[in-house]
Parts: sequence; structure tokens; C-alpha cells
Amino acid sequence: MNAAARKAAAGGGMGRAPALVLALVAAGAFLISYNFFAMLLRGGGVGAGAAAGARDPVVPMPAWMREAAGREARRRPFHVALTATDAAYSRWQCRVMYYWYKRMQAQPGGEAMGGFTRVLHSGKPDGLMDEIPTFVVDPLPAGKDHGYVVLNRPWAFVQWLQKAKIEEEYILMAEPDHIFVKPLPNLANDNEPAAFPFFYITPSEHEKIVRKYYPKERGPVTDIDPIGNSPVIIKKTLLEKIAPKWMNVSIQMKEDEETDKTFGWVLEMYAYAVASALHGVQHILRKDFMVQPPFDTKLGSTFIIHFTYGCDYSLKGELTYGKIGEWRFDKRSFQNGPPPRNLTLPPPGVPESVVTLVKKVNEASANLPRWDDGI
Repeated sequence: MNAAARKAAAGGGMGRAPALVLALVAAGAFLISYNFFAMLLRGGGVGAGAAAGARDPVVPMPAWMREAAGREARRRPFHVALTATDAAYSRWQCRVMYYWYKRMQAQPGGEAMGGFTRVLHSGKPDGLMDEIPTFVVDPLPAGKDHGYVVLNRPWAFVQWLQKAKIEEEYILMAEPDHIFVKPLPNLANDNEPAAFPFFYITPSEHEKIVRKYYPKERGPVTDIDPIGNSPVIIKKTLLEKIAPKWMNVSIQMKEDEETDKTFGWVLEMYAYAVASALHGVQHILRKDFMVQPPFDTKLGSTFIIHFTYGCDYSLKGELTYGKIGEWRFDKRSFQNGPPPRNLTLPPPGVPESVVTLVKKVNEASANLPRWDDGI
């Protein structure tokens, strides 16, 4: 390298050095100012943070703001909706269900339990209009349900979603034979609904039939969740998309002889699962959502008792399922009116879930007016 070149190179290096020094000085000044003002904002002296041993944010969120944000995160209210008929069998279950909804909503932790609607698909008001918030919708046209009353459920939700004013962003789809045993938080996660997995909903075991409604190009059968529509906590906007498809698939399944024979009384549950998958919606599966006596014996951390099965026991506390027991509780024993007040409690040895169920029914019937009238 000649002298001129070396001089030029040396001059360039000397020109860069002051710039580097200035950058370091500026960074140092920034850090000093940063720590000074952060200390002031924390309201402590130099030793305050060290004494506390905590790692503080630069500008901590005020305690009241953190608490408010936490409450809202826990709250995220959902609207409780169940479909029902005006039959006596449906009415007494709805009364018990609504009683325990109000009890749990009023407890600490019940902040997420928002409004309540009984979606009555009998087409006309009934005797519970003043007791339970109710929205009347039309049943399916005569003969369209083919004697399968549950087919009215998706159609009822379609009408309610279209016509009712629903304040909450989320909806819990529930049923009359659900009893809340503790306050229910919002188990959904934004666009991921929460649902209970049913052991008897097995799309993979019925792929041939399922493919009639969920073709191969839509994806694997495993995309279909093992669920029904209830209990499900879901964003209202998602349910508004799914409900019409759920209704249409339900009717298609019922009108297909092979599907109807295979799925039987859970046909509408399969239809909801398929309709959700057709919209690309998969659910968070929560086994703790509910228990189903007598097969689930302990309550554990559950939120709901679903009393869909009969509970039959010997006086020794032994389950006699499939055979009428010496002691029994079966909702189907009360088709024409409510069970009597103060039902006899199960004998010793009967599981916690069954004992709790009977106690919950007894408490509701003891506190609800005109219980024996079967309004």
C-alpha cells in the first residue's frame, strides 16, 4: 500500500473512532436516565428494589388495573341457553336447572355466568314464562322431526340466534337435565370452543356413514370431535355459522335410513360434530365439564351433573343398572309431572355423584313455589 493510501485508510479509521465513542456515551446516558426515572416511577429509593428482591417492570401496571384486567379475563361472560318443550317432563327439569344456575351465578367465581334463556320450541308460551327467561320459537313443520323431538334443537337455535338480542360474546349450550354444582368459568379460548367428550360419539368407527356428510376432501375423520352440542361454550359468531349447517345435517341424517339406524338417539349430536368440522372448528375437550351418574361416581372438579341415565341400586348400595333397583332415581319415572318433594336419599354405599344429584333435586323442589302443581 502506498503512503497516500495508508494515510487515507488511517484518516478513515480516526473518523470512525469519535462516532463510536459518541454512540457509547449516548447509550450510557440513556441507561442512567432510564434507571433513574424507573426508580422514581416505582416510588422507591435506590435500595427499594433490591430490598424487595423483585424484578419490577419499567412502568408497572397499577394494582387496580391489574386486578380489573384479571377480573375481566376470568369473567368473559357467556349466555346460558337450553332448548325445551312445554311438556311437564321438560318443565320440572328446566326449573331445577334454572334454580341451580342462579345459585352458582351468585357465588364467588360465578362472574362468567351471564344471562339465561330457555329457548322454547313449542311455538307458544307456557306456564314458566314469568319464572324463567324464555324465548318462544317455532317447532319444525309437522312431520319434519319424524317423531324425534331433539331434531327441533338446531332449528330452535337458528331462530333464536337470528331473532334474539344476545349481549354476551359467548354462549353455553346446555340442557334441562344439567345441574350446576359449582360456578362455571368460561372454558373456551377465543375461537376454540370448549366441549365435553362423549365416549359413545365415535366418528372413526363409522367412517363409511360419516363420509356421506364429511367427504374425504374436507379432511380426515379425526377432525370430527367426539362431542354433541351440549355442553359447549362457544363464541356467538361461530355458532351463528355452524347452526344452519347443524340443522341441515341433522335432517339429512334423520332422512337417511342407514344413518338413522346407526346413530339412533345421538344422531343430532353427530350432526353438530360434523357441522363444526365442516366449518373448520375444533373444540377443547374438557372431561371435567360434567359427570354422568351412575357411571361417574365422584364429582371431582366437575361443574355440572348430567342426569341422563337411570340410577338403580340395591339396599346394599350395589348398582343394578339395567334392572330396576330397590332404590332408584330415573328422570323418566316423572314424565307426567315433577318428582315428589324430599325424595328418599340413596342407601349407604351409593356413590357421591348420585347422592349429590338427589340432594340437589330435593333442595330445588323445597324452594320452588307450586312444585307439586307441575307448572
